[in-house]
Parts: sequence; structure tokens; C-alpha cells
Amino acid sequence: MRKLKNSELNRLSVDDFKSVKKTPIIIVLDNIRSLNNIGSVFRTSDAFLIEKIYLCGITAKPPHKDIHKTALGSTDTVDWEYVDDTMDLVETLQAKNIKICAIEQAENATMLNDFKPKANTTYALIFGNEVKGVAQNVVSASDTVIEIPQFGTKHSLNISVSCGVVVWDVFSKLNN
Repeated sequence: MRKLKNSELNRLSVDDFKSVKKTPIIIVLDNIRSLNNIGSVFRTSDAFLIEKIYLCGITAKPPHKDIHKTALGSTDTVDWEYVDDTMDLVETLQAKNIKICAIEQAENATMLNDFKPKANTTYALIFGNEVKGVAQNVVSASDTVIEIPQFGTKHSLNISVSCGVVVWDVFSKLNN
């Protein structure tokens, strides 16, 4: 087996990326502190043709060298917008019939492996602060809470890892 060269990967150009049909997933970053995590989420969003990223609260915005270091140019491909208050954004998205999904550990959460996204529905996946998670008022306002099953001694994953796991899972279910 031979590794493929970058030139053999048939990747989209920036212009092609901008015009191609997107996956009906929006990512909301609720007060993310780490610039490297933000950049990593941009890169994951590029890989799975995410519709848009919303950066909320203290979440830093491009351009920034530490975001760029992990985003590797995906801040130029993925649509993004800064919104000061996550709750205001949640209300705006719900008014557009977008289903709000907080990614969090909470009572009566739906385990990711049991989550069944519906066709012709756009989902906003909200990922929270590295220490405090998704704000409680946002969790309470969400249409559903999705939890990533974990079986070891730790009770959390890095935000960029959580995003990769959840986005891949929802993307693959939507494309079955």
C-alpha cells in the first residue's frame, strides 16, 4: 500500500469549496479559550463541509497566528461569524427552524450513538468552554443535549476532539 501524495487527493479549490453544497451542520463555539482549539474546529469544519461556524463570547476571531497555525487556511474557506451572546444566537437560529444541540453531559442527554438526525434539517452543534462546558442557560434552551459516551476514568474530551467525534458521527448519519 502506497501513501497518496497531496496532488493525488483531488481536494476542492477555495472557490469550489465556497460554491459546493454544504452539510446542514452549524458549529457554535461558546466561550472557547484556546486559540489552537478554535483553529482545529475550523479545520474539521472544512473537512466535512460545515455550513458555518459561530464564534461567541470570549472565543477569539481570525485572523490570529495561533488560530491560523492549526486551521491551516480553513478560516478562508469556512463561513464564520462572531456573535457576542450565545443565547441571542440560539434564539435567532431556533426562529429559523434550526435544531439546537448542546454537546454536554446532562440529565436525560441523548447518547451520540443513539442520536438520529433527520433529513432536511439543519443542526447547530454547540461546544462549550474547556472548563465550564456549554453555559447552563444554553443547555436549557437547546432542543436536545447530546453526550459522547466515555468509558475511562476521565469525564471529558478536549473541545477539538469532541467536535471531531460529533461532526463525523452526525455527518456520516446524514450521508447514509
